[in-house]
Amino acid sequence: MYLIPPNDSWAIKFAKFVDRFGTLKISILFVIFTLLFTLIGSYIVRTSLGSQIETVDFISPLVLTLLSAPWLLYFFSKLIKQLEHSRINLEEAVSQLERLRKHDVILNRELQNNIRQLNHEIEQRRNAQLERELVFEELEREIKEKSEQEMQARRLSTLTRSIIDASPDLIYYRNEEGRFAGCNRVAEEVTGKTEAELLGLTPHQVYDEQLARQVAASDHEVLETNASLTEELWLQYADGRRRYFEMRKVPFFDQDGHRLGLLAFGRDMTDRKQAESAIAQASKDKTKFIATISHELRTPLNGIVGLSRMLRDTQLTKEQFDWVSTIYASSITLGNIFNDIVDLDKLDRDKVEIDLKTVNMREFTNEISSIVSLLAQEKNLRFKSEIIEPIPIAIEADGTRLRQVLWNLLFNAIKFTQKGEVKLTVEAVDQGAGNAKVTFRITDTGVGIPTGELDKIFAMYYQVDHPDHKSATGTGIGLAICKQMVDKMGGEILLHSVVGQGTCFEIVLPVAISQKQAKLVELQVSNLNILLVEDIELNVLVAKALLEKLGQRVDVAMTGTAAIEMARKTEYDLILLDIQLPDMTGFDVAKVLHDEELVLQTPIVALTANVIKKREEYLQNGMDDIITKPIKKSRVIDVFNELFGAQQMHDERCLTSEVVSIPKVDKTLDVDMLQMLVETIGEDMVRTSLGMFKEKIPEYMELLNVSLAANEKAEVCSQAHKIKGAAGSVGLLRVLQIANRIQEGEHPAWWENVHDWVAELEMAIEKDVDHLLEWVNENKIDD
Repeated sequence: MYLIPPNDSWAIKFAKFVDRFGTLKISILFVIFTLLFTLIGSYIVRTSLGSQIETVDFISPLVLTLLSAPWLLYFFSKLIKQLEHSRINLEEAVSQLERLRKHDVILNRELQNNIRQLNHEIEQRRNAQLERELVFEELEREIKEKSEQEMQARRLSTLTRSIIDASPDLIYYRNEEGRFAGCNRVAEEVTGKTEAELLGLTPHQVYDEQLARQVAASDHEVLETNASLTEELWLQYADGRRRYFEMRKVPFFDQDGHRLGLLAFGRDMTDRKQAESAIAQASKDKTKFIATISHELRTPLNGIVGLSRMLRDTQLTKEQFDWVSTIYASSITLGNIFNDIVDLDKLDRDKVEIDLKTVNMREFTNEISSIVSLLAQEKNLRFKSEIIEPIPIAIEADGTRLRQVLWNLLFNAIKFTQKGEVKLTVEAVDQGAGNAKVTFRITDTGVGIPTGELDKIFAMYYQVDHPDHKSATGTGIGLAICKQMVDKMGGEILLHSVVGQGTCFEIVLPVAISQKQAKLVELQVSNLNILLVEDIELNVLVAKALLEKLGQRVDVAMTGTAAIEMARKTEYDLILLDIQLPDMTGFDVAKVLHDEELVLQTPIVALTANVIKKREEYLQNGMDDIITKPIKKSRVIDVFNELFGAQQMHDERCLTSEVVSIPKVDKTLDVDMLQMLVETIGEDMVRTSLGMFKEKIPEYMELLNVSLAANEKAEVCSQAHKIKGAAGSVGLLRVLQIANRIQEGEHPAWWENVHDWVAELEMAIEKDVDHLLEWVNENKIDD
């Protein structure tokens, strides 16, 4: 470090003083001061020496001073200036050195920082090197593990491929473009191509056109919805074999969620399909057998029930009356046992229907009681029937099913009661809002049921294994059917029994109280001109006698051909049509009658012993109602009253006759709706609607036929729905009904019948539109 002279030293102050006041001024002052100093000095020296002071003594010092002082002053001024410049330069040098020192300090600090940073980087690089070495070691380990994993993956891939190829299922993969991207051995066998040959091909390049369209359509649906799909289809192997496959297709995604295509798995279900077909065929055979037996058994049973019932109404001795009553009750028993067998088949096929109708409670109870009392008399048992008031006059219930349940329970009560009585009690509890809970209680004093058997008594084919029950046996299906019937009616069946004391069954049904007036037992129409179509003479005898006794006129046709010819010649008020005829079925007869428009205003009622079919099946085949065999008087009265109404019209128009006026029913037009349209929207709008229908219906029919030709079931149903709506808006009743049949695509025989229905629809449109125009003109709807 350099030392800087202090600024307050005398030399520096003098130099600054000289520099501040100027050299000239200082020189003059210095000369004056020197002269004074010389004079004073000389004076003092002379005085101190005691010499005489003279002027000359002062002149020489003055001269000497004047001669030497300038040079001395010049020398010193130069020296001072030089010193001042040196000082200034020195200060500048010192300042520069100080700056350099400070800069050096800064550089030193930076150098130290750099050294520290360098040391830190060296340490970091040393650590990084160690880390790299560790990474290399880890990488080597991972590479080794990856190699082992790849080896394992290859082994697993080989194993998986072997498993897939060994699988009996068909497996393939398609990419987003619908091209094959992989498959297994079964797929190669089916297509007749190796996996390498299949790669990049589309279904249209592998399958026949129809199958390719089906496969491509399901593939498209999977890719459109990103959802799995299951379909069943027949595939033909390269060697010509056809097998039935259940195909499961699922979208396939990578680990990032990007869809790659779809996977398809197909299982050969041919054996299952054949087994299902065999089971279905067996079921059909069983149903056909039961239907055949139903017809064959009910035909003679119809005669026994009908003739014994009519015989009881004649003059008989008490003994004869008892014999006839026994025949009548036995035939009813046989009929109900057979009903159980038929219902068992229906329950197996889930074909049992609950048909709610108005049931008169007292008449219903009395009807059952009258038959059961005959059975009780045969065993010398007492039978009591009690109605606990108050009960509704009429309820909405399936009288046929309820009668069957009660009959089974009452018949069992009589069968398992050796002495004492059997009692039927009916009571009801009003639950408000037009609803009630009706309880039918059947009690007996029979052998009873052991406690351990109570939970099993309603099982199918179960029979109590107890010594007290050996005297009475049965099929074991009655109670099981009762339980299922009651469940379908929304009720419950309760059981209480004590061995040796008796049994009590309770049937509790929630029902709606009928708001309609209870049906009258009396027939409300007479003198109908009826065509009875029946090929069995015994049935003809019973039915004709019953109808004539009810005040009707009856013509008989023994074949379908004869019935058609008679309908062509005579316009009947009603046709009772047996379904099984020697030359054709009743359905065929009904179709001809409808096609030739012979029954536009004539109801057709099916007479059938086949209770296997649903009621809707008869209605869809041209029937207006059905009467099952054996023919019951009550059922005939119900059907006649429903078809022709309770119109006892005794006015001036029927003064000459007591015949009830029979309203003609137009089966092609909804006349009530048309009259309502005229009254509400006016005559012009009715004509406008009809004109629009005539304009649009050809387009609808063309689309329907095109869709049917392309086997597009959904589109056919859609077009039929449009036609149905259009027909309903202009009152074309028959067109509406046929279109409704076509739109119900879930019908089991839809494909077998749809072409006939479409032809029938075209014919109905052609004829019924003209008929509607005639109706419009006859009712004077003018523009």
